[in-house]
Amino acid sequence: MADNDPELHARLEHLEHELEDGDITRKGYEKRRTMIMSQYLSPQQLEQLNTGLRVHNGGGDAPRPLPIGNRMSYGLSEITAGPYANSYAEDEQVDEPASGDGGMGYHGQGAASGYNDMGAPSGVQRFQEQQLGMHRDRQASYNFNSGPSSGEELRPDSRGSQYSSRDNTMVDTDYAFNPENKPQGEQQGWSSPSGGNSRMSTMLGDSSGYFSDFTGQQMMDDRPRESYGGPQRYSVGEAFSPTAAMPPPLSQLPTAPVHQLPLEPRDLPFAVYDPHNGNTPMSKFDNIGAVLRHRGKMQARQPAYWILDPKGREVSSITWDKLTSRAEKVAQVIRDKSNLYRGDRVALVYRDTEIIDFAIALLGCFIAGVVAVPINNVDDYQKLSLLLTTTQAHLALTTDSNLKIFHRDISAQKLKWPPGVEWWKTNEFGSYHPKKKDEATPLQVPDLAYIEFSRAPTGDLRGVVLSHRTIMHQMACLSAVVSTVPKGEETDTFSSTLRTADGAFVAPRYGRSEIILSYLDPREGAGLILGVLLGVYGGHTTVWLESRTVDTPGLYANLITKYRASIMVADYPGLKRAAYNYQQDPMSTRNFTKKMEPNFASVKLCLIDCLTVDCEFHEVLADRWLRPMRNTRARELVAPMLCLPEHGGMIISVRDWLGGEERMGCPLSIQDGEDSADEEVSGPAAVQDNGYKGLLDGGNSEKKKIVRSRKRTELSEVLLDKESLKTNEVVVLAMGEEARKRANEPGTVRAGAFGYPIPDATLALVDPETNLLCAPFSVGEIWVDSPSLSGGFWALPKHTETIFHARPYRFLEGSPTPAMIEPEFLRTGLLGCIIEGKVFILGLYEDRIRQRVEWVEHGAHEIEHRYFFVQHLVTSVMKTVPKIYDCSAFDAHVNGEYLPIILIETQAASTAPTTTGGPPRQLDIPFLDSLSERVMEVLYQEHHLRVYCVMMTAPNTLPRVVKNGRRDIGNMLCRKEFDNGNLPCVHVKFGVERAVQNLPLGDDPAGGIWSPLASQVRQDMLALHSDKQYSGVDHREVVIDDRTSTPLNQFSNIHDLMQWRVSRQAEELSYCTIDGRGREGKGVNWKKFDTKVAAVAMYLKNKVKVQPGDHLLLMYTHSEEFVFAVHACICLGAIAVPMAPIDANRLSEDAPALLHMMADFRIKAILVNSDVDTLLKQKNVSQHVKQSALILKIHIPQTYNTTKPPKQSHGCRELGLTIRPAWIQSSWPVIIWTYWTPDQRRIAVQLGHSTLMALCKVQKETCQMVSSRPVLGCVRSTMGLGFMHTCIMGIFLAAPTYIVSPVDFAGNPNILFQTLSRYKIKDTYATAQMLDHAIAHNAGKSTPMHELKNLMISTEQRPRADVYQRVKVAFAQAGLDRTAINTIYSHVLNPMVASRSYMCIEPIELYLDSHSLRRGLVVPVDPETEPFALMVQDSGMVPVSTQISIVNPETNRLCLVGEYGEIWVQSEANAHSFYGSKDAFDAERFNGRTVDGDPGVRYVRTGDLGFLHNVSRPIGPGGNLVDMQVLFVLGGIGETFEVNGLQHFPMDVETSVERCHRAIVRGGCAIFQAGSLLVLVAEVRTRAYLASLVPVIVNVVLNEHQLVLDIVAFVTQGDFPRSRLGEKQRGKILASWVSRKMRTIAQFSIRDPDAEGSVGTAMPDDAMGRRGSAQSGRAGMGSLRRGTGTGASSLRNVESVTHMPLMEEGEPLTLQTSDEYRGHARQDSQTTYNDDRDARSDATPTNETPRPLQLSTALEYSPVEPLHLDDSPEAFTRYHPPPQQHQQVQRQPDEYGMRATYTPGGNAFEDFRLHDEDDEEVPQRQASSSAGTYLDYRSGSPNLNMHPAGVGTGGLGVVNHGRAESEEWPQEALRHMNLGR
Repeated sequence: MADNDPELHARLEHLEHELEDGDITRKGYEKRRTMIMSQYLSPQQLEQLNTGLRVHNGGGDAPRPLPIGNRMSYGLSEITAGPYANSYAEDEQVDEPASGDGGMGYHGQGAASGYNDMGAPSGVQRFQEQQLGMHRDRQASYNFNSGPSSGEELRPDSRGSQYSSRDNTMVDTDYAFNPENKPQGEQQGWSSPSGGNSRMSTMLGDSSGYFSDFTGQQMMDDRPRESYGGPQRYSVGEAFSPTAAMPPPLSQLPTAPVHQLPLEPRDLPFAVYDPHNGNTPMSKFDNIGAVLRHRGKMQARQPAYWILDPKGREVSSITWDKLTSRAEKVAQVIRDKSNLYRGDRVALVYRDTEIIDFAIALLGCFIAGVVAVPINNVDDYQKLSLLLTTTQAHLALTTDSNLKIFHRDISAQKLKWPPGVEWWKTNEFGSYHPKKKDEATPLQVPDLAYIEFSRAPTGDLRGVVLSHRTIMHQMACLSAVVSTVPKGEETDTFSSTLRTADGAFVAPRYGRSEIILSYLDPREGAGLILGVLLGVYGGHTTVWLESRTVDTPGLYANLITKYRASIMVADYPGLKRAAYNYQQDPMSTRNFTKKMEPNFASVKLCLIDCLTVDCEFHEVLADRWLRPMRNTRARELVAPMLCLPEHGGMIISVRDWLGGEERMGCPLSIQDGEDSADEEVSGPAAVQDNGYKGLLDGGNSEKKKIVRSRKRTELSEVLLDKESLKTNEVVVLAMGEEARKRANEPGTVRAGAFGYPIPDATLALVDPETNLLCAPFSVGEIWVDSPSLSGGFWALPKHTETIFHARPYRFLEGSPTPAMIEPEFLRTGLLGCIIEGKVFILGLYEDRIRQRVEWVEHGAHEIEHRYFFVQHLVTSVMKTVPKIYDCSAFDAHVNGEYLPIILIETQAASTAPTTTGGPPRQLDIPFLDSLSERVMEVLYQEHHLRVYCVMMTAPNTLPRVVKNGRRDIGNMLCRKEFDNGNLPCVHVKFGVERAVQNLPLGDDPAGGIWSPLASQVRQDMLALHSDKQYSGVDHREVVIDDRTSTPLNQFSNIHDLMQWRVSRQAEELSYCTIDGRGREGKGVNWKKFDTKVAAVAMYLKNKVKVQPGDHLLLMYTHSEEFVFAVHACICLGAIAVPMAPIDANRLSEDAPALLHMMADFRIKAILVNSDVDTLLKQKNVSQHVKQSALILKIHIPQTYNTTKPPKQSHGCRELGLTIRPAWIQSSWPVIIWTYWTPDQRRIAVQLGHSTLMALCKVQKETCQMVSSRPVLGCVRSTMGLGFMHTCIMGIFLAAPTYIVSPVDFAGNPNILFQTLSRYKIKDTYATAQMLDHAIAHNAGKSTPMHELKNLMISTEQRPRADVYQRVKVAFAQAGLDRTAINTIYSHVLNPMVASRSYMCIEPIELYLDSHSLRRGLVVPVDPETEPFALMVQDSGMVPVSTQISIVNPETNRLCLVGEYGEIWVQSEANAHSFYGSKDAFDAERFNGRTVDGDPGVRYVRTGDLGFLHNVSRPIGPGGNLVDMQVLFVLGGIGETFEVNGLQHFPMDVETSVERCHRAIVRGGCAIFQAGSLLVLVAEVRTRAYLASLVPVIVNVVLNEHQLVLDIVAFVTQGDFPRSRLGEKQRGKILASWVSRKMRTIAQFSIRDPDAEGSVGTAMPDDAMGRRGSAQSGRAGMGSLRRGTGTGASSLRNVESVTHMPLMEEGEPLTLQTSDEYRGHARQDSQTTYNDDRDARSDATPTNETPRPLQLSTALEYSPVEPLHLDDSPEAFTRYHPPPQQHQQVQRQPDEYGMRATYTPGGNAFEDFRLHDEDDEEVPQRQASSSAGTYLDYRSGSPNLNMHPAGVGTGGLGVVNHGRAESEEWPQEALRHMNLGR
């Protein structure tokens, strides 16, 4: 039948030749072949042929006809040599295996068994396999209906290969292969023609002995790799979760034709032969070692290498026989003496100049069957050690000179040699001399050849494995490219394309040996491939020179001429240096030597190693350097090659003349692709056009083919639209010559092509974010698959899977789920596009900058990203901005958007001395500022890129990557160092006004979160949660004494109760002191206690003449004498004012505090014990106190030592020392507790007898305290719980009290825990600081503490989250129960507001959404999903007789569940007043009443923010759930600040900053608002390159808190103001800032108010006139700014401030300052940090009439200078004009005659001189305040309502100018701070 029809054979053969010659396209071939065969075959035969003999119907290589009636098999030699060697072997039968090097033919399982040992498979071989129905392992998931001929049967997976094919993962396994089941449009769909011939087979059976074992261990190791491998660089997220089959949004569903299908691979059109012998096919060699032996025999005397020195002189050379002999010797020594197995790793440690030794060692490893590990940076000891360890290399080959250098360096640096590594010097091995002639050891090589380690752009070190098969295929492709380079002159008229019947060329293209001239590093990448391997493969001579050789003008050209180089291997930097040197001075090149003139006529090809093509330089290179050097093919020999330096340096695209591009399946011409001329084919088998067409046009075919071939081999250039690139679209404006002419048009980008992908490479364009195939003419990531590529990373299986075996997706018609495309690709990380089948690269994935843009279109808010390539940005900057040495850019992901950062190297940023040994050069800050602004402006004008930050460094200081001996800026290294804050940056300029967009706004940006509008929004949101936040109350009316069952309520004061204890248990122990060694002192029983108190009382009455109502200052160390003195004062009716002893090391703070205590309280006498008496009599202390008192004009009262008073034998009652009825009235002060804030700001609280007894009752009942358990007093005995436990609780309980001195505890912390254990103390009091001290000294671990049931840790604010965990771990060994560690919420006005005592559960931790928290909402979240969630711990439940309510501080309404508010407390234990204050607002603070609650309940307002939360926990043996209502404290209102209507807690911002960089001291950061500026001060350990820290700080604040700082200032370590307990002195920091006295080492301004896009701060007058509570300030804590300042809100990107409605009530205050210091308001609000625990700052509003705020300074101190303000109404009116509707409240001096206070925190003499210079008359200090400025009542920090100090508009702005004309400004500003209350 038709099987033997000669006519059919003839027609098919003719059709095939037309396809080979390029006369028809694949589509035309398919049509005509179908038409021809349909005339000779039946439909059944035709269908059988289509399904059984061909893999696919449209994709892949051009199909070849299977000769009918002939069954063939192909030997390995024939297959690898190509189809033209024996195209139709009709005489061979399938039953006879073909002879060849492979040893087996393709038939059945027998063929499969020998398949793994075949040479590199070619594209022709792949095509023949397809025709035979065979496919490789990577197509294992393809299902064909042809029966048993599947890939699994023909080629089973190798057991040793971890890269073998995986199971079927395709959604549609019949995709693109079954025409019957596919739509017509899908029949031409893309399939995998490359099969498994490529990277899947790089690690096969014979490598399983080493690779699988070592890598298998790594696969099970899930630990993160920090030193090797690094993180994933590319997006590994899948498109729309294809594995879960989750459909995407319908609006995003692309249709099937959108995708640009992968380019089909081209074939090598001919077999590759030995250039020296046309009869030797290179396919006969399986590896480079075999080729080397061939070279040693056939080209023995020809030179293999010439090595040149930097001057171009030959320093060494070697011939092929010598090279082979020495390599054989290395192999012999390794085999015989190394004890290494086949496949073991061997390190090659050579320098780049030792290329011959390196090549010998590398080739010797190939011959020996071991895997070479070239190490290209021998000076990096850390990298060397890491590579030896990672690869488990136990042998290192090097040279003698290298080994000596190693010895020297390792000894000098005191390092250790890498363990377990033997070092051999190969230069001493000599040559190999076989015993018998022609005897050669059989080559038994593993599949792996070498492992190349390189650094990714991120700096991560990773090894890429290269197999012999990969190398041989790459070499074959490169040899084919080189052999087809057209000659300059034609010497033969015979057509070079004609072939013989067997497929060989009639006129063979035999080429001579090439001369390869290279200066690339021969140990890695393209330098290794072209400089070592290609020379061996082709027998070429390699001339290698150092990269710096090209820097010498004319030398490079001279060497090209001298060695008649035919192939130049170079890179752009070197060629540019040579070409530009020639342009500047042509004669230096032409006259370099007199012996010869430069002549480049021999050059055939100039290979340029690069990632992007520089079209402009190509014109210079070709027309102005190569052509003048007499090369007539200048334009044709320029060939940039696209290498993959991170993946073994393999070449994937280069200019070639191989042809076959018609088979790639894409339009080869934009114009042709747009035409619709179909081929004229009659018959029914027409196939749908797929975008390209043939040229069957008769007589014009030859002419078009010439034009087309010339065009296709040219270096294509295109002109692209710049704006379109920003959206990943490719719009071609011009091509070719037109593109060159229009290159300078604005808004265009000129791009050049590398060429077509190399033969056998399948290339796809994929969206790197979604892994979807890109649409045509769009920018995507280049994914490639080729036999020339590596199979993966060494020992990094996860990275290998995601990068080397990535699979793209595409949408199929009608399916919402993306389908996976079967072939696996290598992700190159290169972004580019495909135009006319050629590869255009725009940059690395990491070199693309993204920026979010927003706009409103048709009422909808649109958000998109724009994309910019770093190379384009750098080019614009370098061309436009002068005095820039180098430049780079990257983006940082901050606050949900990508912010561009530009790095500039300029000589202006260098501080290097101008002369040797001279001083450092000072930076020209204004010039650097202008340079930064110019860079920003250029990028905005040319690219519309909104730059976030410009950083300036000196030249050659940015991190660099070394490539071919040259150091280029590494973008990702810069980003890594930027994130770490380690860039050597000296100047930074921000452009946040333009760049930062998504800053959140509150519901009421001007009013804050407590305004009625914002409060109503929250109320509406929480409407369903109608429950209000208030706690229950457990009233305990009667307290029973457990010793006597007597109700203790009948005692009105502690003195009467003490007398009752004396009468009932006179001989029992009352007090006992534990000394510094832990020994008991002499105990004091109750009777003796009574007599001791009486003795002190009588001494005071008789000696000191104390009268009831006198103020006595008690300054004692922690001792029994202090207790006696306290009770003596009580029984005398005197007012005791306990105070801790002054610190001789902090006299500047303590002395003024002491003196003003004396003055303000009119102290009659100072009572001391012997220790304090000695302290006060020290010379430095006494002199300092006396001199200060003299200046302050304060009388120092007499000091009395009560340690040894006259003995008394009678008790108090016997001596008539009893309590008078008047003394127990609530208005009579008994004890004055003086709290000192960290700023040394004093807060005085008055306690009467009733309050003291209530405190004892709450303690006893809440903590279940009994008389059988002693009480311990240790720390803080002058106030709060410390005072209670030391002086009173023992009497109330009838329990003994043990006293441990804090001084003894500091010296030996174990004393405390020994005492707790010895006396079985059940309840005790401690502070976080003392526990930190104990833990640091490992105290208490060996002391059993089982009896301690309640360790109360006092906290005044939010509990520190780490305290509980640290204490639990530290004392777990001692048996301290975890539920015994309890925090208590202590307040100035109530030492136990809430307590965790006996809750029997661990602290409750809540993670709160920080975004909601800023709006006043409490939203618990999962910390795993919210990385920036705020973790808070509870402060416990309410004690007995106490009720807590959470109230809106402005509306006085109870807050709903789900929001937080101010904590209000109603308790018997509340203090009733601040001592000495007659201020109406102070009184109102104690009279808090809720609008919607019980009007009869009177609360004390704490000034703290918090919320109540209900939880259920299992408690008790049965684990029953118990509902509890616990209190969470967030922080003081006075410490918050508001920006854009959102409230922030400074401690959270500061914590983020403190942990962002190791140079910032922990606890050394403070953020505050000065005027409208948000300022952050950080304490740093270093002074170097502080500018690099600024972006890190700004970014972390912006990212975690959505805040933009205005100023970042740095102080040196030790200069950050701290209290004696290490607490931040916020008030002192703030005051020293605004007074410009802070000793900063650098200040940086972040925002430029004058910049374009910077919207000023909106300051509605409503902020002044509307009522608000003192706790609800607009500026943060919600300060009440009635006529005191202006609210502010940064409304950038919202609306202009001119369109905001302004209220007319009230008039804002503005300070008249010089323009130099007049700031620009930007962010909302005034400074906060106002102490809400202050004595006089309560301003609780009522619902009646608003009143101006006036604050008392009676008992307060400021952290800075003393301010003596005129308190007259005139002064008040002068500085604070009140609103008209406000009535003025005139303050009067109090009944105690208290005078205004002095503010400690500086030198007293300087302070008063400062006021003298102001010439202000201060007759007396009256009880008044700097009226009108709100100072919150706890933290003591002032609230500034003023313009900031002079702030530069950018860069390193020195704010604290010392101008004389502005000296009065700080004083005027300070007058508007509430510095003392």
